[in-house]
Amino acid sequence: MEPIYREIKKEEINLTLFEHFDRFQQVTKCRRKTDGIWTVHDIEFTDDWSSEDISLLVAQLKANAENNGFIYGAFVYGQLKGFVSVTPEFFGTVCRYLDLSHIFVSRELRRNGIGRILFEKAKEWARDRGAERLYISAHSAVESQSFYSAMGCKEAQEYNAELVQKEPCDCQLECML
Repeated sequence: MEPIYREIKKEEINLTLFEHFDRFQQVTKCRRKTDGIWTVHDIEFTDDWSSEDISLLVAQLKANAENNGFIYGAFVYGQLKGFVSVTPEFFGTVCRYLDLSHIFVSRELRRNGIGRILFEKAKEWARDRGAERLYISAHSAVESQSFYSAMGCKEAQEYNAELVQKEPCDCQLECML
């Protein structure tokens, strides 16, 4: 069945929204910047959400919704299988950045174009609000980096210090709108 894409309303954001969402990712290689050079490293770990992670995610998405941010999802048989969020606050000294704060696709539906559609919707929303670029503090897993590269993302011209401090191993990217 083809996903149904739509905005996610604030009142929908709760723990049960994620009951059928599989975040699992087995990471074996990561792209990291070392001494100013991007290289791929053999780094193995499992990335998955704990119940605490989901609670934090719900709180972040609710706060974004309350601030009139963008939260958009892909649903299959009424179950959330992909989502993206963009915060509404502009930042950056030269560029008008908006932060693509989350984008995830449930494991069983990855590589089916859902991420691309969600990313394009986020770009459209940000562009309509006057942003020049989307900022992405992106997971360094090679698979994640391949996705962002395919979406046209490049290394950010200006790093957001708060996001770098929060996730120092992430790749700081941007996408022109």
